[in-house]
Amino acid sequence: MLLCGPSGSGKSLLAARSGLPVLRLDDFYKEGDDPTLPLVAGSSDIDWDHPDSWDADLAVAAITDLCRTGRARVPVYDIALSARTGEETIEIGRTPLFVAEGVFAADIVRRCRELGVLADALCLSRGPVRTFRRRFLRDLREGRKSVPFLLRRGWRLMRQERSIVARQTALGAHACDRDEAMGRLAAAAAGRCASLRTAA
Repeated sequence: MLLCGPSGSGKSLLAARSGLPVLRLDDFYKEGDDPTLPLVAGSSDIDWDHPDSWDADLAVAAITDLCRTGRARVPVYDIALSARTGEETIEIGRTPLFVAEGVFAADIVRRCRELGVLADALCLSRGPVRTFRRRFLRDLREGRKSVPFLLRRGWRLMRQERSIVARQTALGAHACDRDEAMGRLAAAAAGRCASLRTAA
């Protein structure tokens, strides 16, 4: 299950509440000194909301490994430091479904579908003002970036939220609220479990 949506839309909380194993796609961000990182137009700020700030190839490889072997080595990323601080092994065993969540999940919908590993793709949307508030309070609490940076980014993303959702749905994700997303997650999990019982 790929779960995307604007930053602050509640993806991580929803994934945790699903009861399914979770792959954090934010751990595949590039490091802050990577020369290929994009900048916000007319600014010296790194554009962490641009897909080029993220290693899609490494993320797809991890998803494929989890689907085919039940385990994958993935980076551990510290957003406040803009750096990878290590690696860890994720194991899902024989679990028929897991959630890969992150702001760029929609960018790999097509590749995951072509690889035959996609169960569903959801885009969580809560509304620009609500998302702005939730994102700012979270980032402030976690000390992710400086307050001026968070305010600049938050204002920009609030104005862009509808176009962000439109882009992610155009890439193949289904836009929905929290309740519908939970329902689709439960249905997908039930379907995968039923398939395993039939195969056995």
